[in-house]
Amino acid sequence: MTHRAASVLRCAHVLLAWSLSAAADAAALGAQQVDPTDYDDLVEPRIVERADERVLEVRAVGDPDEIGDAAFGLLFQLYFSSGAATGFAPPVARARWQEGLDEIPRGEWIGRYALPIPEAVNWLPEHAPPDGVTASLATWEYGTVAEILHVGPYDAEQPTIERLKAFVEAEGYETIGGHEEEYVLGPTMAGPGNPDEYRTILRYRIRKAGSARGRPSGQRGFSGRDG
Repeated sequence: MTHRAASVLRCAHVLLAWSLSAAADAAALGAQQVDPTDYDDLVEPRIVERADERVLEVRAVGDPDEIGDAAFGLLFQLYFSSGAATGFAPPVARARWQEGLDEIPRGEWIGRYALPIPEAVNWLPEHAPPDGVTASLATWEYGTVAEILHVGPYDAEQPTIERLKAFVEAEGYETIGGHEEEYVLGPTMAGPGNPDEYRTILRYRIRKAGSARGRPSGQRGFSGRDG
């Protein structure tokens, strides 16, 4: 899982450079304008209500080391070409993963990479996705969530994830599906930076333990052209 996170962000870094060269009006993406103190309160796990969010989603099946470049390339390509970036501050990329990755062959991993989009974006430009990769407009469902900020390298995430899970259980909740990662601060156009200062929000959708099952996927598709 931690190796996967590092792979995802390596892909994001490489393809962010490609996106910027093709979209001069998105130059702000070249340097992440993040004040780390904005997230200080998240070093302690918390439970909050979060509204559902429309996203541009790219779903990729396969080893992230092999398919991640293509997935992120398509994500940023469609984000800029769809008009989502016009008058809209570039958002933080995020990803959702199925539960139990340690027990699943890497070639069968499913990653859903996403960028939030404005309400005005209701179609995707024509595109030719590579094998194993698809794109769509969707709603990511949230509701009650538990989240925590991981500070440090991606390969040191596991203790933070376990701490979040223990907190969820202690509060009388259970997780719904896999976890989400929101990549607040990491590699930039200037280089990898200091991994000890990376900031990643780890998040689970949750429900009261023993309650009726919710929608495990946490995703609703949109009608409209998706290429």
